[in-house]
Amino acid sequence: MTDCYSKEIRSRVMSKIRSKNTKPEVQLRKFLWNQGYRGYRIHNADLPGKPDIVFKKKKIAIFIDGCFWHKCPFDFREPKTNPEYWMKKIQSNVDRDKKVNEQLQSDGWKVVRVWEHMMRKEPEKIVAGILALMKE
Repeated sequence: MTDCYSKEIRSRVMSKIRSKNTKPEVQLRKFLWNQGYRGYRIHNADLPGKPDIVFKKKKIAIFIDGCFWHKCPFDFREPKTNPEYWMKKIQSNVDRDKKVNEQLQSDGWKVVRVWEHMMRKEPEKIVAGILALMKE
């Protein structure tokens, strides 16, 4: 199946996709803030993978992963347009995520990965899990 948009339009559409400050990420930060957890940093470039939210003192790194870009086992649908290109790209994201997890864990960090659909469906459960981890 060929793309229904021209290369220029597709490029413009793809450039609008955010990698930082996505809705699920901002939502999680607001939940944490409202619970009184304000000592976090965002997009820490000093750590592998640039975690979305970092609690340095507790050594907790939180990533909010997009269901498409990180191949969610529940929501992912293989792209119909240019599948070879996209599957290679998505698989490289998955492989990089595993490597980042291993690097952080070997340095003593607790890694939390949250799927974007979980923030839509059960944000309270996600926040409760993170808060429990903070109290350990």
